[in-house]
Formats: sequence, structure tokens, C-alpha cells
Amino acid sequence: MKRENLLLQERHAYILAQLNTEGRVIAATLAQELNVTEDTLRRDLRDLAAAGLCQKVYGGAVRMPNAPESGTLVQRMERQQSDKSRLAAAAVTLIAPGSILFLDAGSSNLAIACALPEVPLTVLTNAPSIAAQLLEKPYIDLIMIGGRIKQSLGGSVGSTALREVELIHPDLYFVGACGVDLDAGVTAVDYEEAEFKRRLSAHSKATAVVATASKIGAVASYRVLPISQLTHLIVEAETSEAAAEAYAAAGTRLLRAGA
Repeated sequence: MKRENLLLQERHAYILAQLNTEGRVIAATLAQELNVTEDTLRRDLRDLAAAGLCQKVYGGAVRMPNAPESGTLVQRMERQQSDKSRLAAAAVTLIAPGSILFLDAGSSNLAIACALPEVPLTVLTNAPSIAAQLLEKPYIDLIMIGGRIKQSLGGSVGSTALREVELIHPDLYFVGACGVDLDAGVTAVDYEEAEFKRRLSAHSKATAVVATASKIGAVASYRVLPISQLTHLIVEAETSEAAAEAYAAAGTRLLRAGA
């Protein structure tokens, strides 16, 4: 049903209600519903985005994303421990014995390191905390990617690390993500970190992201890869069917953690 002759404030209220319910809006669809031109609707979205009430994307807008997780790797690991442990248990079911894995710096990837099955594996990492976790596992052939450690990230992402990843082709790369969004894709908070992840993704046979509920819909500053180029997305059991179907339709294989 079209909603004709709404005042500006009423249009904005309607758009925000749709964003709150659906998480995203399409400009062309809203223009028809509100009986305004697409130019008018796009101006509305620009006004709402400028006020910090939504994030404008190509063709429409998305609900204002959650802020990406902050803090050091150890601090991030202390948050949502049980959620990350359940997600890690689901993630390791993707791992075949004898495969080559890359676990980059990230609290969810540290949880994966703790949950790795007792089978022969080669694990590469740029994160000292993950390497330390794997030192006591004799069935793992551990390889460190080196260079200067960026303490805020808990790993190496500089020129030395970039040169070294050019020489490897992991079977499965677990990408430490700061945000996972349908439109923005997988994102990171640091420019060099995003470049490192992009380069490694291009060299990997498959990629996977473990995403707590706080990461779904979150958008950080720098894009790593679109959802269509992400092989696996591991999400919490409580993730809504609508969200799960949307991510699957975008081209990734969805795996839910157990309760």
C-alpha cells in the first residue's frame, strides 16, 4: 500500500522503522511505497546517514552497524568466551586431516586454535598468541609468519609478512574479521591488516569467517572481501532465518554453531 503525501519527518520515521525491522532498505522500493521520486528518497537517505541514523550503501541503506570489537587480542578473547568456543567447535568440522590452515590474529581464531582436532595438520599464523597455544600440540606442524608485531592487532601484517604469504597457498584460511555485512562484506579496522587479509585470501583455496552476533552487520573501515568470495560463514545458532538465508543467497556457505 502506498503512503502518499507524507511529510518529511513522517517519511524519515517510516524509513527508520523499516531499517529497524529489516536491517536494510532499497531506495527504489521505498520510493514506490512512499509515492516519491527516487531522487527524493535518496536525499532522505543522505539526510539520515548524515545524522548518523543509517549507513548509505549502493541502492539503499543499512541499519547503523554495530561498532567492531575493540581492545587487544587477549582482551577480545575474554569477551563472549562461551559463544566463541561454540563457534570454534563448529568451525573445526571444516578441517580435513593433513590440510594446511592459516589462522590470522583474532580472538575467534584463538578459540579455533584451542579446539583443533588431534589430527596431523600444518598451521600457519602471524599471531604469537595462537602460535603459543599450538606449541604443545605435537601433531601440528607450526609455521610462524614474521616481522614486526602490531600490538593492537596481536599479529604481523607489515611488509615482511606480506612477502612471506606470497609463498604459501593454504587449503583453508580462517579470516579474523572485525565486521561481516551483506553490503560491506568482510571488513577490518586497520589498513595494513586489511591488505594482508586480502592478499592471503587471494592465495587460499577456501576462506572462512567465524562471526559472533556482534560482528553480523558490523562494518569496519577497510574492506577485505565481499560475501560472495567468502567460502564459509560460521554463525551462532540463534541467527535469524532471514539473516541466514540472505548471507547464503549472497554466495557463502552457512554453518551454524551448536547450542
